[in-house]
Amino acid sequence: MINAENPMLLGASHTVFAVTDAIQSSYPVGIFDSGVGGLTVVAAIRRAMPREKLLYLADVARQPYGTKSPRTVTRYAVQAAEFLVARGIKALVVACNTASAVALEAITARFPHLPVLGVVEAGAAAAALASVSGRIIVAATEGTCRSQAYERAIMRRRGDASVTCVACPLFVTLAEEGLTDGAIVESVARHYLDPLFSRANEGDCLVLGCTHFPLLAPALGRLAGPGVRLVDCAEATAILLAETLSGREALPDSQGGLTLISTDAPERFARIAGRLFPALGRDLAVELADL
Repeated sequence: MINAENPMLLGASHTVFAVTDAIQSSYPVGIFDSGVGGLTVVAAIRRAMPREKLLYLADVARQPYGTKSPRTVTRYAVQAAEFLVARGIKALVVACNTASAVALEAITARFPHLPVLGVVEAGAAAAALASVSGRIIVAATEGTCRSQAYERAIMRRRGDASVTCVACPLFVTLAEEGLTDGAIVESVARHYLDPLFSRANEGDCLVLGCTHFPLLAPALGRLAGPGVRLVDCAEATAILLAETLSGREALPDSQGGLTLISTDAPERFARIAGRLFPALGRDLAVELADL
């Protein structure tokens, strides 16, 4: 039911806003991914909007999303969204390319009055602008490539584009293990991408189509070469979020902040997150939650 003091619909176990105006600017931004990769989006948002409060959920218990069926990913993603909405958020960022590719429609249908952003749309828009030749390569997970979401999103913006999506599942494992550069990373990157970048004029833009992949950017940039522009979907998403929240920004005196939540192994998540993102500080506090 709805009343003047609390203009929200109370569903079975989750809160659904009845109108967008019911969402307060002081609420945090909710963000979710299957692991630490989505923290690249968190880092980009903190740089762009340091006063915003952020609520990050890592579905560690069910990672990775990229190898699972669209039906399973959609179920997991909707559950993650429901969890964050129940905590009270003013916008939701789906910081998982696979979930963004296959579950965004289901999430927006579940929460029609909540601003919901996906990294695929943001990354596709950035790639369409970044590429000169229109030949764009997307490094992503199996699920994202299978969905062809990047191909569709880029072609909507640039009809002359030629998009090649390459599944690079081991990149996720490397990032989660903290292996972000060096011989192992370079060897795996060559395995996936050498056939493309060894050809003349194959592509001038490489989309890092998984939120884990920006962690490997130095190695991927060296492999692609100086003539290839890397598109970081995290940065593009932060820019899109700032535009979306125009008029609903945190107050000027807000201190911002970040709350971390994991569905499994919070100590391990804190350890990896602290190593990969030292700006978060030491002795990270991570809540444990069941979805």
